[in-house]
Amino acid sequence: MPLSPAARVFALLKRLGAMLYDALLLVALYMGLTFAMLPLTGGEAITPQSTPVLEHLYRLALLAITAGFFGLSWTRRGQTLGMQSWRLKLLREDGALPTWRDALLRLSAAVLSWLAFGLGFLWILVDAEGRSWHDRLSRTRVVELPRGA
Repeated sequence: MPLSPAARVFALLKRLGAMLYDALLLVALYMGLTFAMLPLTGGEAITPQSTPVLEHLYRLALLAITAGFFGLSWTRRGQTLGMQSWRLKLLREDGALPTWRDALLRLSAAVLSWLAFGLGFLWILVDAEGRSWHDRLSRTRVVELPRGA
């Protein structure tokens, strides 16, 4: 169903708002991981020069936290906490909740959308259905839930 230009702008703003909420939650989780790893370094920063193996494990743990946060949220309820706040829900094109494969594909495609200077997200403004690159690539869509849902 085609969206008006105003509806596409509003959809983009709501999605950016949800991403901001989720980014704050992810930062808190990252801080918890960092705090948990401090005893392993004697309270020093984890750097490739001082602890190369630990630095790689740390990066993998950050990636796992990110994938786990989005994967669990999207596959269980179709919503992250940020999406719940803005009454947004992620669904597959067939209307079902995303699978883990869908979630990981979407997350990877979202990285591509950001790496292209955010053009993948701005695509919402020109797409008739208000879908981003990662929506299209993962065959998912973000829908707005009615008030009180």
